[in-house]
Amino acid sequence: MPSAAERSYGAEEKKRGAIFTKQSVVDFMLDLIGYTTDSDLVDRAILEPSFGGGRFVLSVVDRLLDSWRSRGGEDAGDLLNSLRAVELDTDTYLAFRSTLADHLVSRDVPFNDVVRLVDAWLVHGDYLLTDLGMHFDFVIGNPPYVRQELIEPSLLAEYRRSFSSMVGRADLYVAFMERSLDYLNEDGSLSFICADAWLKNDYGRGIRAKISQSFHLACYVDMYGLDAFEVQVGAYPSITLIQRSSALRTRVVRAEALDANYLRGLSEELAAPELSPGIQSINAVRGSQPWLVNANPALQIIHDFEDRFPTLQEAGCRVGIGVATGNDRAFIADYESFDVESDRLLPLATNKCVVEGEVTWTGKGILNPFTDEGTLVDLGSYPKLASHFEQHREALAKRHTAKSNVAKRWYRTIDRITPSLTWEPKLLIPDIRGNGDAIAYDPGHLYPHHNLYFITAERWNLRALQSLLRSGIAHMFVEAYSVKIGGGYLRFQAQNLKRIRIPLWEDISELDKQEMIDHGEAGTKLPISLLERIYELSPGSLEFLTEKKVATA
Repeated sequence: MPSAAERSYGAEEKKRGAIFTKQSVVDFMLDLIGYTTDSDLVDRAILEPSFGGGRFVLSVVDRLLDSWRSRGGEDAGDLLNSLRAVELDTDTYLAFRSTLADHLVSRDVPFNDVVRLVDAWLVHGDYLLTDLGMHFDFVIGNPPYVRQELIEPSLLAEYRRSFSSMVGRADLYVAFMERSLDYLNEDGSLSFICADAWLKNDYGRGIRAKISQSFHLACYVDMYGLDAFEVQVGAYPSITLIQRSSALRTRVVRAEALDANYLRGLSEELAAPELSPGIQSINAVRGSQPWLVNANPALQIIHDFEDRFPTLQEAGCRVGIGVATGNDRAFIADYESFDVESDRLLPLATNKCVVEGEVTWTGKGILNPFTDEGTLVDLGSYPKLASHFEQHREALAKRHTAKSNVAKRWYRTIDRITPSLTWEPKLLIPDIRGNGDAIAYDPGHLYPHHNLYFITAERWNLRALQSLLRSGIAHMFVEAYSVKIGGGYLRFQAQNLKRIRIPLWEDISELDKQEMIDHGEAGTKLPISLLERIYELSPGSLEFLTEKKVATA
């Protein structure tokens, strides 16, 4: 159990985006970029963009001093341009100045030289807006995790003007990455440990495009499941090695431990000419599109499917999400408890209705304020509905969706309700699940809530599609494109579901179609042999789909 001080420390550091990296990980990253004492480090400048507690800086200084002294170094002036480290927070900056000075003294650096080195090496300022006046052979660190909502608006606007990678809802670490890449010399190397969302999320498209054009993702180290930081964080980190180079292939590995000896060996394996077991070499970089860097056998299959088969939508299916109300308390309750006009009430499906691939209605209903044509109903024609909404008027009118025209729009849901979707056959998919087993079939009885995605089809038989998706195909694509969240959950978001590739229904033999339908109606998955036949693969190609996946929800 952490102490009160530790809990306070963790909360404060997270608020500022300062999450400190464990020493074994720091050493691994320095080894990975080649900042080692067997090299002459004096003339190879290194940059730490956000030094925080200074763990990277202290390790760099130790290696730099060892390299310098082993080569007969005497004049500390030789080291003035060997290192730059930046920090925005004043208290953190001042505290580390003292720490670094004490450390240099302990390493037998004369006091006059200590002052010169500390003054030269440490920079107090906003890294994103400070010109350091030099370029670097190495950039290393753990950039701050700060969501846009926590950045002062005028400063955020300045960041957006300065950094083309700050698109969408990009976290601040994306701008740190862009700035750092621009500081790299020819053949320079950057290694960051940070959240891996930029590799797949839409907000990472700008930085992915930049790297694709002028750099090389040399290594990707998945740190999932390892406590790489001093405090727990919600994001799953990875370590990347990015170089100014025209090379194409990326070495991908999942780290298994934080033990210093293990990580030292892993860095050697990643730098070795020949691949070691457990390390893959893949073409991960794909311009601004999401990068698939998962170290698993599905990648080759996914690339093959993307070359040969249409997306769900191209195959005649529609992918959507259920209704968001902005105030579920006002719109949703037990169906039987609502005292409103009958044509204003729809039976509602929530994620609790979907259990092990079956739909069981929990009895919830949702009020529908829209006409079939898509306009808001006249409350004067629905006195019972009007009376119900009036009880919630204050809360409803405060919602963003109502503020543009409170007098007319205050009782609308955020998303327009299309009643006909209730009666349309569809597949229902909970937003957050550990695997794809939860995909359920609704013959046309319920309207989906916003925590459910739905698939309807013009040509595909939905029972057949259900059996195909539940057989591992949906999980394979979503796992590749999804960013894991707390507990290892996957998000079955529309953007990820839309990437699933399936054959055209008319291209499947009648015999195979019927077998798929039979499995769907029986609630069973398709045999791997049938999947391989449908996707025109050689026997054994999809055997990895039979590996047990742990459902986490």
